[in-house]
Amino acid sequence: MLASLALVLTTALSATAHYTLPRVGNGADWQHVRRADNWQNNGFVGSVNSNQIRCFQNSVAGASQTYNVSAGSQLTYYVNPNAYHPGPMQFYLARVPDGQDVTRWDGSGAVWFKIYHEQPTFGQQLGWPSLNKGSFPVTIPRCIRSGFYLLRAEHIALHSASSPGGAQFYISCAQIGVTGGGNTEPPNKVSFPGAYSASDPGIQININWPIPTSYRNPGPPVFQC
Repeated sequence: MLASLALVLTTALSATAHYTLPRVGNGADWQHVRRADNWQNNGFVGSVNSNQIRCFQNSVAGASQTYNVSAGSQLTYYVNPNAYHPGPMQFYLARVPDGQDVTRWDGSGAVWFKIYHEQPTFGQQLGWPSLNKGSFPVTIPRCIRSGFYLLRAEHIALHSASSPGGAQFYISCAQIGVTGGGNTEPPNKVSFPGAYSASDPGIQININWPIPTSYRNPGPPVFQC
């Protein structure tokens, strides 16, 4: 009886701890961000080999508007309600090819470069700056070319990541228009799926015991101008 009650409570708490990433800047939910498949149930992507690992969409459904931002400036990506699980926040960009529609482009192929990843603090436990936060500032590199981009936001929950497939990926993609950029073409581009393996040390990891003394973020290195 008590075991059954504990299971029910654990399941309920786990469900309420899930979240979405629906908004950038001063826009409304899903106005500039492509509506993710978890928009109603707050679920997560569990397989790094799923097409949902790209923008959390089974099929492309563009946002109604594109958010304009200057290269080198900062915008804020919002979580609803909060990032309740421990793990890193990461951001990627992919430039929409000239002449293609940002609302229709699917972001397939090796087109994504990383612009930010979060590292924990180390001690008696791992401390994650993103834990319980409801918003994340991200800086658009000043040297990248102007144009339309998909901005991929990813929070990787590691509380159950000690076994293969245990990591939870909370993802969405915003449509942004970058102005005032430079002419740098970032290296180390990756594809989604393809960038991660389920056994990557930053994806399959026991963060509780023994307590890690280092953490290697999955994916390529962060691009810097």
